[in-house]
Amino acid sequence: MTAGLKRILIAPDSFKGSLSASQAAAAMRQGILSVLPQADIVCYPMADGGEGTLDCILATLGGERRQLEVSAASGGKIVAEYGVLQQAGKSVAIIEAAQVVGLALLQTTSISVMQRSSVGLGELLRHAMDAGIRRFMVGLGGSGTNDGGAGLLQGLGLQLLDCEGQSLPPTPEGLVPLAVIDATHLDPRLADCQIQILSDVDHILCGPQGATYVFGPQKGVLPEQLHALDTSLKRYASLLEQQKRLGLSLQAGTGAAGGLGFALQWLGGVYCSGAETLLQLYDFDRALQNADLVITGEGRSDRQTPAGKAPWVVAQHAARAGVPAVLVSGTIAEDARAQLESQFRACHMLTSATITPDIAMRDAAKLLAEAISGCLIPLVWARMRY
Repeated sequence: MTAGLKRILIAPDSFKGSLSASQAAAAMRQGILSVLPQADIVCYPMADGGEGTLDCILATLGGERRQLEVSAASGGKIVAEYGVLQQAGKSVAIIEAAQVVGLALLQTTSISVMQRSSVGLGELLRHAMDAGIRRFMVGLGGSGTNDGGAGLLQGLGLQLLDCEGQSLPPTPEGLVPLAVIDATHLDPRLADCQIQILSDVDHILCGPQGATYVFGPQKGVLPEQLHALDTSLKRYASLLEQQKRLGLSLQAGTGAAGGLGFALQWLGGVYCSGAETLLQLYDFDRALQNADLVITGEGRSDRQTPAGKAPWVVAQHAARAGVPAVLVSGTIAEDARAQLESQFRACHMLTSATITPDIAMRDAAKLLAEAISGCLIPLVWARMRY
């Protein structure tokens, strides 16, 4: 019964609220083995730069996990993790913004978004530079800050001043009286650094499609605060752009993670698709050369999935290699199904008339394994007949 389906690649994103990407991959593997016990299965847990990116990379490629106490978004302290990989004889730091300023962290949400800062990320970068690291991959996503990356830059030596030359806190509230930015004390080692920015968000920094208006409300920005905060970010961006990179705030991805994308690009960072970067790290295209099937999935597939979410990017690579891809997600939005089915050989979801979203989240691993085995059986028989 195993004829024709021997090597299967598994590359799911996390099922938010239920399974990490690695846990989802393990459940998928279990489902495959129940039908194809001799199958050669390779797991590539996926992420797009947000929560789980660090774990996915280290679980797949190995590397060293380090910890550091840095400033939390609320101003207190938090122990954050980052990873270190060896590539071509050089150390690369893998930093996940959600580890420091994640919206899911109590250390972030304990105070108003207007008082939150990303300074801890700057401290983490500086610590890695102290360890001799000059290459960075910084994953953006799931952040709870909206400071335009002012905190990150202050953590690296930038000074924010009011019209009287007094230092300002790098928070949305602190940016209101901002008049002068002094970059003379910015860490000079940054000039020797290479920064790769991993994100699936291509929004610009300001305006109706910018960081504040699009993502601010989910972080706690009130409707009556949107205009003033957006205006403060425009002035802050203008002052930075006067020093270098005019027009930078209009570039794709500068609005990612409350403007962290802007600050990192101002430092010379290069904006990249998080999912694409992980596939490159995994050498996924090479693995596809001998693959018979790819299985991917996520907690919810909808019209945002074809905009560059991990399962869609995985399927694009599979299609170019001529390998069929199957999507198994927690739920699939009906208004996205037609487009998804144009890219995937089959689309399945865990929810049904008898399985509610709550049940699906509670029993996600079991249901995912069962769904995988159920969708594999017709594929196996189809190959046997062929």
